[in-house]
Amino acid sequence: MARHRRFNFEFKREVVLDVLEERVGLREMARKHSISRSLIRLWIQKYETGQLTDELDEVRIAEYEGRIAELERKVGQLTMENDLLKKGARWARRPNDDCLSSNSIVSGPKVSPSRGDAER
Repeated sequence: MARHRRFNFEFKREVVLDVLEERVGLREMARKHSISRSLIRLWIQKYETGQLTDELDEVRIAEYEGRIAELERKVGQLTMENDLLKKGARWARRPNDDCLSSNSIVSGPKVSPSRGDAER
């Protein structure tokens, strides 16, 4: 099975310029680098239309980094929600006695009324 290879921008540009400036023929360049002539023709076409640039890669990387940051924030939020729900499940499994029956998952236990002498 053939292995899919990736070529960086500099390599593509070098191959295209060598062929366009007739330093090396298309057939010889294809044989030298073991790539098809049609692929080199495609690179030449993209080069001539201005599509063969490394700017697209930089834009994609910036988009991916933004998406990664967004997903990391979402994972953090979901982790906090999961922890909160687990804590609520633990509170729900505890036996019901007077001090625990007034608990809330969100706000925690209610404050017990203080004695009159504590206010002084």
